[in-house]
Amino acid sequence: MDLWVRHLLPLGLTLLLVLMEAMPTHLPGFAEISPLLPLIGVYYWSIFRPDLLPAVMAFFIGLLSDIIMGMPLGVSALIYLLVQGTTASQRRFFLGKPFVVAWCCFSLVAVSAIFLEWALVSMLNGHLIPLPAVLFEMLMTVACYPLFSWLFGRAQSALLRDA
Repeated sequence: MDLWVRHLLPLGLTLLLVLMEAMPTHLPGFAEISPLLPLIGVYYWSIFRPDLLPAVMAFFIGLLSDIIMGMPLGVSALIYLLVQGTTASQRRFFLGKPFVVAWCCFSLVAVSAIFLEWALVSMLNGHLIPLPAVLFEMLMTVACYPLFSWLFGRAQSALLRDA
């Protein structure tokens, strides 16, 4: 039972990021520029524990995120699936590299993912979402990566070393 619960850690933490993203802040306009936190979880766990966050889990996280955030159904699921597949396939490249390499690569992944999200949502809604808000969302997401990466690393070393 203990091992089973430990194996749910990546999914649980990434779902927590989905809930954090959906939390109301009561700040006008913040919803449009808030960081895409679940993307950080999908990226991190796809590098360090892809066995515990497989593609089906990334899809489920994206679908849940779409439902909670009121996005067109399937947009986040597609994006998280693409991020999980791409990142997990490049896992060997990341292992043993300094943090800065992972952060720079995350920046490229985040910009690509958020741009794809912008294009898909704009197309599905029939009007363009303001680009300045999207650019700020990209910056916020990239800026949040170090904190969450550190937290996930601590959780991984504390709870998943024996798993």
